[in-house]
Amino acid sequence: MDDLLVRGVENIIPSKEELQKLLTSGKKLNVYLGIDPTTTKIHLGHTVALRKLNEFAEAGHNVTFLIGDFTALVGDTSDKDSERPILTKEEIEKNFKTYKNQAQKVLDFSKVKIKYNSEWLSKLTPEDMIKLFRELSLGDFIGRELISKRMKEGTRVRLDEVIYPVLQGYDSYFMDTDVQIGGTDQTYNMQAGRKLLKTLKNKDSFIIAVKFPLIGTDGRKMSKSWGNAIWLDDEPFEIYRKVMSIDDDQILNYFELATNVPIGEIPKEEEVKSSPLEIKKKLANKIVSELHSGDDAKTAGEKFERVVQRGELPSDITEVEINDDIVIDEDFLVEVGLVNSKSEAKRLFDQNGVTLNGEKIKRGETPKDNEIILGIGKKMIKLKRNV
Repeated sequence: MDDLLVRGVENIIPSKEELQKLLTSGKKLNVYLGIDPTTTKIHLGHTVALRKLNEFAEAGHNVTFLIGDFTALVGDTSDKDSERPILTKEEIEKNFKTYKNQAQKVLDFSKVKIKYNSEWLSKLTPEDMIKLFRELSLGDFIGRELISKRMKEGTRVRLDEVIYPVLQGYDSYFMDTDVQIGGTDQTYNMQAGRKLLKTLKNKDSFIIAVKFPLIGTDGRKMSKSWGNAIWLDDEPFEIYRKVMSIDDDQILNYFELATNVPIGEIPKEEEVKSSPLEIKKKLANKIVSELHSGDDAKTAGEKFERVVQRGELPSDITEVEINDDIVIDEDFLVEVGLVNSKSEAKRLFDQNGVTLNGEKIKRGETPKDNEIILGIGKKMIKLKRNV
């Protein structure tokens, strides 16, 4: 019960006590989590909701992983301060195939039904939509912080964005949902589902808003655009290295939100304070073990100690001869094969993702030493000056 109602949970609507009472009744609940496959990559922060869904599946409830192939045509802007790009059906289907391959690292699809909301949303008539619109308020929608901000700044808010919460709410109504799971940023949309269920079916339902977001490797919320995310498809050593780079004050948060370690076995705050490095290694080992394997975690840990802690370099590191006047810029990163394009190199420079001998550098620097290690994440090359 603690795992279901406490771990990783920010809020339960209408209340934890009422949901606990329903759970102890023995009734199998209809539980769902919906995602719009607008991207092909999942980072560790996205797994908080996936883990919660999996907990309900393990407890024997009727669990649905809903693919918003119809709602993705609109795009949810709950956590965005601008419009989402419009995707085609082909792009959405391709995205989900990649998404599922990553999600199955934390979600047991043998115990979870997969549904697509186009099955019912595409069949709604204009008359059906008008009836649904009557149940929700435009004032509530434009009162949301990010929507209000966009309107004040004169940024366009498309009409189809306004109907997005209605569509998501209908998902919950159509599936006769008892419990909706989502990030705190989804609370408004999930409330739409509660309202439709109550108004149209006189059914009470619940919302579990999981903690969001997870803090990334640079102390800000984990985000693709900031280059601070730990991706589920990262290689084992890359995941291990990134976990070891998080702030010490996030160790316990990661144990709770990003692992399956039982609550009673999570290290205590005093342990973290007394030996943060060793506890963080245990955390990195656990995360890599769950996303890859125990052997991968062991190998990654050994490599971290060898390459990072003791400063040894990979035996197969590439050497590149350089001239006295070489400049480390976008062209150079492409030339030596560390990136595939100038735009990627520019993004890495802007995000402080390029290092010289372990120190972050800006574009345009000229190395002074005869041998220098240039790195981007786990990729490293040795620059050797002609002398």
